Amino acid sequence: MSRQFDSDDDPGDEDNPEPPGHIGTTTPAVLVGSGLTGLVLGWLLRPVSIRVTDVAPTVGWLPVSALFLVALIVGSVALGTHRVLHKRHGYIEPHRAVNRLLLAKSCALAGALIGGGYLGYALSYLGLVSSDLARERVIESLLAALASVLIVIGSLFLERACRIDRDDD
Repeated sequence: MSRQFDSDDDPGDEDNPEPPGHIGTTTPAVLVGSGLTGLVLGWLLRPVSIRVTDVAPTVGWLPVSALFLVALIVGSVALGTHRVLHKRHGYIEPHRAVNRLLLAKSCALAGALIGGGYLGYALSYLGLVSSDLARERVIESLLAALASVLIVIGSLFLERACRIDRDDD
């Protein structure tokens, strides 16, 4: 028989120093785990797709451009949030701040997963870059991985920009 705990008598409270309703920052372990998951999945994509369809998927410049655009947008939101909250000591409505924080967390995780996937896909071509098509796929994959890293960096900066001192109203 299981016992339900109220928030007052939860045995995990002494292990968790964060107050209830607190959203913690994205930890490096979560980003590394997400990136490694993407790396393995991306590395497996080429051999599995060749086995199933006899053709390796192409990357294309549109997804690479879209990732750079997302990185630019997240970085711009991070810079704007930092300016408002820390330089001008302005105010952002609480629901907007939470939305920005959730955007930052989700983009950081997605960026790590996607970046790992593209890096794994590029690594799956090791030893095969003698053909022009393989070389093109590696270059596009590495650029997509770079854009994903920029998304993660912008997201972490946005997370940090959303932090305020406990003294602030």
